[in-house]
Amino acid sequence: VLKGMAFMGDAVAHSSLAGMSVAYLFGGSVFWGALAWAVPASLLITWISRRANLRLDTSIGIIFASGFALGIILMSRASGYTADLLGLLFGNVLGVSWNEIALIGAIAGAVSLLVLAFYKELLFTSYDATMSAASGIPVRFMQYLLPVLVGVTTVASLKAVGIVLVLALLVTPPATAALLARRLPAIMAYSVVIGLAATVAGLYLSFYADLPSGPSIVMVATGLFITVLLFSPSKGLVWNLRKETPVPSGEPAG
Repeated sequence: VLKGMAFMGDAVAHSSLAGMSVAYLFGGSVFWGALAWAVPASLLITWISRRANLRLDTSIGIIFASGFALGIILMSRASGYTADLLGLLFGNVLGVSWNEIALIGAIAGAVSLLVLAFYKELLFTSYDATMSAASGIPVRFMQYLLPVLVGVTTVASLKAVGIVLVLALLVTPPATAALLARRLPAIMAYSVVIGLAATVAGLYLSFYADLPSGPSIVMVATGLFITVLLFSPSKGLVWNLRKETPVPSGEPAG
């Protein structure tokens, strides 16, 4: 979010439909199919942007559209693909197996370790790549590492909320956290807590209200964002409005 790469995750998620479709057609794991597609797609987005001297959002749009279109074409070759396609698009967190949970946990742990290992380099590169290069930080490696981490994290979220809604889980928790804290470590910690809270509360809402699990999680996350946007002590709209409202002075003495 701080780097302005929010839609990188969305592009990787949508283009991963091609990898998921290939795995589905050959009877393999759609999770591994998505992961096998996500990493090259993330690298390709960055490579196209650098080599062709294009804006990052332009290369994101190219990979987004082409991968998603290829995925739909491949899925159309499967019999009864409509129901399966809906499952890939909107997810089903209740259908996640224990093996997949373990795999997602391993991915989350690996990504967390990489972020901790390269925290300083990723932080400096995100804010000022030129100064980072002058300081001896391998900027090019960091510029490729960050999209890969985004892509892998995106795939880990696909099973829960699906391709269409995965952007909400990537963007909404850190956006909410940014309204509560200013320092990056605090924002990262708040993001994890908010994401977990939205997931648990969304699952309860889905169970008791008989609603789809993925959209329920996203709506809870959105509700938390709106609440913080209104009532955050530092940046909340309501608090700022109260600060800006002049306090009426008393009647002047006669």
